[in-house]
Amino acid sequence: MTEYEVTFLAKGLPATVPFVGPETQERTFGKSFAARIGANENVFGPSPRVIKAIADAGAQAWKYGDPEFFDLRHAIAAHHGVDPAHIMVGEGIDGLFGYLARLFVSPGDKVVTSAGAYPTFNFHVTGYGGELVTVPYRDDCEDIDALIDAAVAHQPKLIYIANPDNPMGSWWNAGDIESMIERVPEKSLLVLDEAYGEFAPQGTLPVINTSDSRVLRFRTFSKAYGLAGIRVGYVIGEAALINEFNKIRNHFGVGCVAQAACLAALADQDYLNQVINKVAHAREQLCEIASVNGLNALPSAANFVAIDCGHDGDFAVRVLNDLIGQGVFVRMPGIAPLNRCIRVSVGHPQDLKLFARALPKALLAASR
Repeated sequence: MTEYEVTFLAKGLPATVPFVGPETQERTFGKSFAARIGANENVFGPSPRVIKAIADAGAQAWKYGDPEFFDLRHAIAAHHGVDPAHIMVGEGIDGLFGYLARLFVSPGDKVVTSAGAYPTFNFHVTGYGGELVTVPYRDDCEDIDALIDAAVAHQPKLIYIANPDNPMGSWWNAGDIESMIERVPEKSLLVLDEAYGEFAPQGTLPVINTSDSRVLRFRTFSKAYGLAGIRVGYVIGEAALINEFNKIRNHFGVGCVAQAACLAALADQDYLNQVINKVAHAREQLCEIASVNGLNALPSAANFVAIDCGHDGDFAVRVLNDLIGQGVFVRMPGIAPLNRCIRVSVGHPQDLKLFARALPKALLAASR
């Protein structure tokens, strides 16, 4: 048998994924979930125009996608009122985070984030040998002041914040984020994850300043546009900074069918607004379900709601496991005190009815 030797860094890393997929759990239990409301997927799906575009482009799937993403970058740029030189497309925000880490993180470099924030970002940083410096959440929000204080103390390459936040659904207003950008230390870069930005209240997302090289803003077609299965994201930033991605990215990473789907999604803003309204209504229903069961649902600007189970993380785990046993897929934050909550994605009315029936049973079982 031929021997092989991975890098010293890889030897010390666990073989893992940041999330256990619902498909993995379904294989374990030997049955499908009745309600898939745990992965922050947009159950309302893409626009009918997008579905048609995917079908029409299917016959062209033998082609590689345009490696310059010319049409898609121009459409995204027009949507945001910027020049295409300020846009880079990639294989979802997660893929772009991988490129970001490759560009900026060498073994031993420090990166500041919040304890309990989006784990896939951490996964990429660790994969390139970066050292994570974490600060706790404050009042279930990422703590802007603590993140900047840590950045001043440690001089990191990157500072991560999501607005709106995952897993808690909390958010800062645009003025707070703009103030944070002004305080980013020299030679640090703010990684602003706006994956849920379309769902947020007006005044949450700062005006785009394409001349500011202190921040990169990440967006996705996976959430509001209902294209998680397509895996396309993009990053907005200063032109020279954006051009750095061209040095290391997979130029054929986004196929022609995916690019066609995203073009059609951008062109149907009426459908997007319908989805945003459905999400807001479903969030209200989740809050009502929590209240009926004596629980507190945290305010959310995303397509999910964090529900405080009223006890510690062990209790929340028991609630979650019972819900899964009843065929309702949900997730929860992984770090205390956030893990007192379960995180429930919005769903169709039938999904929420199933959750409403299952939750009191799960709470009772967890209390025994």
